[in-house]
Amino acid sequence: MRIMIVVGHPQKNTFCEALGNAYGTGAESAGHDVKLFHLAEMHFDPILHEGYRREQALEPDLRAAYECLAACDHLVLVFPLWCGDMPALLKGFIERILQPDLIARADTENAMNWSIFKNKSARIVMTMGMPVSIYRFWYGGHALKLLTRNILNFIGIKPVRHTLFGMVGTTKPQARDRWIEQIRETGRNAA
Repeated sequence: MRIMIVVGHPQKNTFCEALGNAYGTGAESAGHDVKLFHLAEMHFDPILHEGYRREQALEPDLRAAYECLAACDHLVLVFPLWCGDMPALLKGFIERILQPDLIARADTENAMNWSIFKNKSARIVMTMGMPVSIYRFWYGGHALKLLTRNILNFIGIKPVRHTLFGMVGTTKPQARDRWIEQIRETGRNAA
């Protein structure tokens, strides 16, 4: 299986990066082909300056990510919950790599069929400073719903599974080590 992992944390050397790396090493140990993208190390403009009116050429890092997305079977997005949502850099990344296909369909008979990446599955791995139960039930899991329903399902990626880690800032190292091993095992199973 071809797996694309995107670490959407805009900083280097984070727990999200450790989780992304663990998923990757687990998947590789099971014989899967893994491509890992750390947004903190990529060079691209995250802003769609013309919106969807005119195509904005993809920088080399985005071109490589787009080609990987088109070829992969499974997408993994790892990011922290910031201000109730994904970091702006991850949202910009998603908008930029989807822009060429969405513009290409705008004036065709397929304009309303956005399932351009069907036959792919995804896993969202999200970290947060609050308890997961509070995020899901009190806040309604907004970022999770946005990413799952409004973006990934909308472009045909199904099923989308979720792994959420809460209270990350106050968690003991032993718990973090267990989470890393949990994600490594998830990667082995390419789930």
